[in-house]
Amino acid sequence: MEQKGWQDRLLEEKLSGFRQLHSRNVAAQAAHLAEKWGADPERAFFAGFFHDICKEMPREEQLQWLGKSDIIVDELFLKQPKIWHGFAAAEYLRCELNVSDPDILNAVRYHTTARAGMSLLEQIIYLADLTSAERDYPDVAVMQKLVDTSLQDAMLYALQYIMGDLVKRRAPVCSFTWEAYNEYALR
Repeated sequence: MEQKGWQDRLLEEKLSGFRQLHSRNVAAQAAHLAEKWGADPERAFFAGFFHDICKEMPREEQLQWLGKSDIIVDELFLKQPKIWHGFAAAEYLRCELNVSDPDILNAVRYHTTARAGMSLLEQIIYLADLTSAERDYPDVAVMQKLVDTSLQDAMLYALQYIMGDLVKRRAPVCSFTWEAYNEYALR
């Protein structure tokens, strides 16, 4: 009989079956990308494994975790609850799991929004989330090829795709995402 580690038990406690599968797939993709691009596969796997740990928490609980962070949130950010879970997850990891590695915390925090000045690990987690095995959206095949060719090109393509989707849906674009797009567009 296989004994589950605390990480698996925590994932099962916090997330639905689909979200557990997604988290495991993101972790595997993150480790793959880390090996390919020269980052630490163990750190990438950990960040990918826990990137969505707060995804299915009630919004009020996510806001409580956000309140523990030193991130300044504006009115526009508060109108975008779909991006809160990454920021909440970084605080959850810091407070509950005693994660002190700022690169892991930032990779989890910005996995839905991106930001200007992303580290290698942050880019890997952002792209692993978009290209994990179970993903099925228009252009996913393009994204999955790009991540193995050029992280810079993959980041620009991903940000163009995400921003285009938000604009089509008349949804607001968070300032972190705008700043990331501008940085990659000007490279």
